[in-house]
Amino acid sequence: MTGRATFLGVDGGGSNTGFLLIDEDGRELGRAQAGTTDHGQIGIDRVKGRLAEGLDAVFPTAGARREDLAFAFFGLPAFGEDARAAEQLAELPAGLLGHRRYACGNDMVCGWAGSLAGADGVNVVAGTGSIGYGEREGRSARVGGWGNAIGDEGSGYWIAHRALTLFSQMSDGRVPKGPLHAILRTELGLERDLDLCSLAGAGGPLAARDRVAALCPLVARAAVEGDAAAESIFAAAARELAAIVEAVRIAVGYADDEVVPVSYSGGVFAAGDFFHRAFADAVGKSAGTYRFAPPILSPLAGAALLATKLAGTPLTDAAISRLQSAAPPSPASLSG
Repeated sequence: MTGRATFLGVDGGGSNTGFLLIDEDGRELGRAQAGTTDHGQIGIDRVKGRLAEGLDAVFPTAGARREDLAFAFFGLPAFGEDARAAEQLAELPAGLLGHRRYACGNDMVCGWAGSLAGADGVNVVAGTGSIGYGEREGRSARVGGWGNAIGDEGSGYWIAHRALTLFSQMSDGRVPKGPLHAILRTELGLERDLDLCSLAGAGGPLAARDRVAALCPLVARAAVEGDAAAESIFAAAARELAAIVEAVRIAVGYADDEVVPVSYSGGVFAAGDFFHRAFADAVGKSAGTYRFAPPILSPLAGAALLATKLAGTPLTDAAISRLQSAAPPSPASLSG
C-alpha cells in the first residue's frame, strides 16, 4: 500500500453484489463479488453474511486494512423502502468495518453516479428490477423500483416473465411458434413443454426472481433471431423505461425545452442495438428534450465515486478517467 486514502464502493443488486476498493487517484486496488444483498429475497441476516463475504475478499486482495479506509458507500437493493429494515441495514457495516466512516443508500444511486459520473441528469436502471433516479441542482427523485410483485416494468424479470407466458402461448398454439420456443425449451432442458410448470412452481428454480431475470438474454437472442413476439416484449419494456425517465425529469424540475442528460445501466441494455434504438425512440416521443450518453462508469465504480464525494474529497476529472479505464461500464450481467 502507498499510504494514500482508500475508498470502498459496494453496489448491491437483485442477482449479485460488487465490491470495489480505490485510492484517491481513482486507481483500482481490489474488487470482489458476492451474491444478492436484497433483504427482501434473503433476509437481513444473510445480507450481513454477503457483505462480510465481500469485505473478507476485497481487502486482502488489495493488501489493505479496514481500519485505514477513508470512507465507504453501500448501495443496497430496496434500501429506504422499509424504515425498520433500513435502520437495521444501516447498522450492518459498522460491525463489519469496525468504524462508522460509511453511508448506506439505495443501489439506484450507484447507477446514476456511475452513468453520469455524479453530474445532474437522469439514469434508468434495468437489471433484475427497474428504477429511475435523477438529480438537478440539488433536487433528487426516484421513480419505479416497486418490486416484481407490483411493478419493475421493463426489468429483466418483467421481460423474462412475459417471455415464459409467451412460451406457454406458443406451446398451446395460441401464438405462432417463433425462435423463443425452441431456445427456452433447449436452454431449460425441457423434455415436454409442460415441464416448465414444475420449474416455475413453488420450490422450483424459476420460483426465484433472479433466476427468472437471468433468462432475459435468451429472450434477446430470440428477438435477434427474428422472433417478432419476443421483440415486441422488448419494445414494451423500452416504453416503460422511457416513462420512468420522463417522470424523473418532471419530478426534479427540468423544463420541457431544457436539455436533460440521460443514461442507463443494468443488464437489459446488453440485449443489443435493437433495444437501444427502441429505448431512444420511446424516450424521443416524450415531452422532454433529452441528450443520450452511454455510461461513463459502471454502477460499482459509481459507488466508489460516491464514497469519495461523501468523504469531502471528490475525484478529479483525471482520477475519474483513470477509474473509467480500470473499471469500464459493462451491462453484461443482470443486476440492480
